[in-house]
Amino acid sequence: MAAVSVLLTGASAQKAPAGVATPEPTCQPLIQQVLNCPELQFSYRLPFGWVDRTGEMQQTILSDPTQDPQAAGDAITRQPAPPSSSKTLLAAFERPPGTGGDTLNSAVVIAAEARSLYPEIKTASDYFGPLSEIAEKRGFTMDGDPYLFSAGNRRVARADFKGGTEKNPVQQSSLVVLEKGYILSFTFLAASRDEINGLVAGLTFTSGSRKPVSK
Repeated sequence: MAAVSVLLTGASAQKAPAGVATPEPTCQPLIQQVLNCPELQFSYRLPFGWVDRTGEMQQTILSDPTQDPQAAGDAITRQPAPPSSSKTLLAAFERPPGTGGDTLNSAVVIAAEARSLYPEIKTASDYFGPLSEIAEKRGFTMDGDPYLFSAGNRRVARADFKGGTEKNPVQQSSLVVLEKGYILSFTFLAASRDEINGLVAGLTFTSGSRKPVSK
C-alpha cells in the first residue's frame, strides 16, 4: 500500500454535539478513471494509468513514515478511524503500491468532514489552521498564506506546502471548499509545482459559478 505525506484531518477535529448527525457523503463508483460526486457537486478525472486505493484508505489517517520520497510509497500507518462524519472519497497513486521506484509516488486524496466537527471554522481558509499544524509535525511548511484559486468555474481556498530535501523536494497543495454541511479537501502531492497543477486540472465543479467561500 502506497503511503504519502498527505494532509488528512481528524487529528484536530472536535466531536459533534450530541444529537447532531451529518449523513455520510457518497460518490459514484470510479468509472474510466473518473470519480463523480453529484451530491457534493464535483468530479475528478485521474491521470491515465493511476491506481485507485480508496477502499483500503477509507476510514484511515495517513501518516508520513519517512521523508525519503523513494520509500514514501512502501508503508502505511493505520491509526484509529476518524469519526463517522469523516470519509476518504478518493485515494489514488501514480503507480501501484509496492513497486518501488526512484521518485516520489505522486498522489491525490479527496476527503470530506462534517462542518459540525469544527464549530470554529467559518470560512474555507480557516481550515488551513489545523492542516498547517499537521503539516509541521510531518516536516512540511506552508509556502506563503492561503489564497483564493480558480478551479474551473469555482473559486476555492488553496494553500501550498513544501518539504523533503533539496535533492528530493516534495510539493503539496490542498484545495478546500465548504459544501452542504461538509468541508471538502482536495490534496495533491508531487515532486514539482507544475505536476501538482496538472493534477489540479482534473478537478471539475458541477455546481456552476459560486461566490468566494473564504477571504
